Amino acid sequence: MSKILSTKELAAISSEMRAAGKKLVVTNGCFDLLHVGHVRYLQAARKLGDALAVGLNGDESVCALKGKGRPLNGEQDRAEVLAALSSVDYVAIFPEVRATRFLETVRPALDVKGGDYTSETLDAEERAALEKSGAEIRILPFVEGYSTSRLIEKIEPNI
Repeated sequence: MSKILSTKELAAISSEMRAAGKKLVVTNGCFDLLHVGHVRYLQAARKLGDALAVGLNGDESVCALKGKGRPLNGEQDRAEVLAALSSVDYVAIFPEVRATRFLETVRPALDVKGGDYTSETLDAEERAALEKSGAEIRILPFVEGYSTSRLIEKIEPNI
């Protein structure tokens, strides 16, 4: 079985896990150029439950969020790289800019955000979707010194 699933397939797994008393942890993002900050964050998120699923922003939503020229890597390639990590159990691509519909459908036990978020900066619709399903929200500490945007800035003058 592939680790890369549709949102509906992931929702079925989430439901099965919940019924078995197990905890599905989710996080979401662009993960355009994977770096050690991402890896450490995903490893920490995985330790919080029985399985970790990554909701991956599709190409159009990455462009809307990050601007022209992004993503650097297409959604299928980004999904495959994430799925290759031992800390990641599942990956599901969603097309929207915000993860609200993904979260409403999957209904995880726990949603993890990176330390670049605070409880005040969380998207209100995403928070509402999580609260409606009874999911816990956890913010992990930011891994200092790592940023995809910073890596791109470092690479561009050398091209």
